[in-house]
Amino acid sequence: MNLIIEKANPWLHDLVSYVPGKPIEDVARELGLEPSEIVKLASNENPLGPSPMALEAMQEALLKAHFYPDGGGYHLRAGIAEKFGVSIDNVMLGNGSNEIIEFLGHAFLQPGDNIVTAEHAFVVYKILAKLFGADTIGVPDPNLTHDLSAMADAINDRTKVVYIANPNNPTGTMVSEKELDRFIDRVPRSVVVALDEAYYEFLPEPPDSLKYLRHHANVIALRTFSKIQGLAGLRIGYGLAHEELIRLLHKTRQPFNVNSIAQAGALAGLRDEAYQAKTREMVRQGRDFLQAEFRQRNLEYVPSVANFVLVNVRNGKEVFQKLLKRGMIVRAMDEYKLPQWIRVTVGTPEQNHRFLADLDRVLTTDCTE
Repeated sequence: MNLIIEKANPWLHDLVSYVPGKPIEDVARELGLEPSEIVKLASNENPLGPSPMALEAMQEALLKAHFYPDGGGYHLRAGIAEKFGVSIDNVMLGNGSNEIIEFLGHAFLQPGDNIVTAEHAFVVYKILAKLFGADTIGVPDPNLTHDLSAMADAINDRTKVVYIANPNNPTGTMVSEKELDRFIDRVPRSVVVALDEAYYEFLPEPPDSLKYLRHHANVIALRTFSKIQGLAGLRIGYGLAHEELIRLLHKTRQPFNVNSIAQAGALAGLRDEAYQAKTREMVRQGRDFLQAEFRQRNLEYVPSVANFVLVNVRNGKEVFQKLLKRGMIVRAMDEYKLPQWIRVTVGTPEQNHRFLADLDRVLTTDCTE
C-alpha cells in the first residue's frame, strides 16, 4: 500500500462511497444515445425543473457572481424563518442538507461513538458516520417503516445522533406525529435527534416537527430545496433547531459554504407557493397512477407518501441495467440491502407512461425469472 494511504485514518480504508443516480449525460455517452431520448427517474428530482420565480432570481444573481456570497445567508435565513414562524437564529444553511449531516459529525462524532438509524434509511447517514470513525446501529424496520420504539431501545452510552427520515428514503414510508412525540420524550437530551424531512412538502398534512425546537435543544429538522423546489443542482438545504444547537453547528462550517446563486434561487422558490402546489399535485396523481399500475401487474410495492415508489421486480440490478440500455434511468437498491427492488421517481405523465412501457418490455422479454 502507498505510504501516504497507510497514514490515513484507518476507518477510511473500508468506507464505501455514496453512489448517486447516473447522470443523463453519462448514459448518453456510454450507450451512444441522444440525451433527449433518455428519461431520468432515479434521484427523486422535480421533473418540472425550478420555478419561474427561482429562474429569474438566479439569472439576476449571476450578474453579481464576481462578489463573494453573503457568508451568513441573511436574506434566505430570514425568509425561511418568516415562512416557518421561527427566529433567524433557529436557521442554518448547508451545501445541501447532506452538509448539515456532516456538521453534526464534526460537532458530535468521534471514533468509538455510534449513530442509530433504521436499517433501510438513507445510506449517507452511515457513510458520514464512518467518515468520523463512528459506528452505525441499524435497527430493523418492519414493513420498511421506522420502528421508533426499537430505535429508542437501541440507544446506548456511546450514541450521539439518531436519524429519522420522515418520509423515509428509499422506502417512501413515514411515522406519525404521535409516534415522534413518544420517541422524542424517550431520547436522552444528550443525544441529537435529526429529523430528515427532505420530502415533507409532499405530505398534505406534515407532522409539526418544529414544535420540538422550543423545548428540545437536541432536535434538528433537516430540509432541502433539491426536491419539491427543483434546485438539486444548486446544492442548497437548511436546518431548523434550537438557537444553541445552531450556534454550535455554525462553528463547524466553512465560510461561504452556500453560493449566492443558490441563495437567490432558494429564496425565490420558497416564496413560489403556487409552483409548489402544482408540483405536489403532479406527484400525487403520478404516484397514484404508478401504484395502481403496479397493482394491475401484480408487482409488490411499498405504498409511498413521497415523490418516488419502491417496487419489487425480483432482480433489481438486472432490471436497472436492462432499463438503462433503453434510456430509462431508475435506481437499483443493492446498497440498501434490497436487491429485489428498484426505486422509481414520479415523473411527468409522459415519463411515467414511458417507464411502464419500458418496464413491461424488460420484464416480459428481457429478464429471467
